[in-house]
Amino acid sequence: MFPKGQPMRRPVPIGVLISGSGTNLQSIIDAIEAKQLEAKIQVVLSNRADAYGLVRAKKHGIPVEVLDHKRFASREAFDQAVVDILRAREVELVVLAGFMRLLSPVFVGAYSNRIMNIHPALLPAFPGLHVQKKAVEHGVRFSGCTVHFVNEECDEGPIIIQAVVPVFPEDTEESLAARILEQEHRIYPCAIQLYSESRLRIEGRKVFVDGLAKEENQVLVQPPLKR
Repeated sequence: MFPKGQPMRRPVPIGVLISGSGTNLQSIIDAIEAKQLEAKIQVVLSNRADAYGLVRAKKHGIPVEVLDHKRFASREAFDQAVVDILRAREVELVVLAGFMRLLSPVFVGAYSNRIMNIHPALLPAFPGLHVQKKAVEHGVRFSGCTVHFVNEECDEGPIIIQAVVPVFPEDTEESLAARILEQEHRIYPCAIQLYSESRLRIEGRKVFVDGLAKEENQVLVQPPLKR
């Protein structure tokens, strides 16, 4: 993530929001502990008490919070309560890792350009849910995953980083999802590291990465041209 021998900067304080098993959370924890990511998880928050990601966090001594969205009269009231917790924990960057809630303007406004999400498709193609199933049924040759900043529209925010995987004719929703998930675990810590290095700059719909190396001859073809 950063050159060996380079001194560590102040770890960026992050809050991770989950609703389920937390495999992307685990990849972030592993990258931090391997000193490949300059971040500190201030809190892991879930809207579900049975989310296994909370167990993962506790195993690593990370503070956890559970906030049941059903207890709140509105989406905005829930989001404000989450924002209050994150601010109390001095969170700078919010990381959505399988958080199955659409964020209201209350949340997005409080952390404008400081909320990341990972989506298991190559946005802007296939936003929303069940995207691996849609990719298989559509017969695309490539799919993948996208880390993007969150705005007030679902899966519409500026794109930070993407990873591409091939889609084979015999793929099922499950086999494609497994292949994509491996790449999710690689690129999410990278996106957070780019933020921690202050290398991300948003201009309109685009995210510019300072010092980005260009590989102009990098081309993917599926099926391969050589048989």
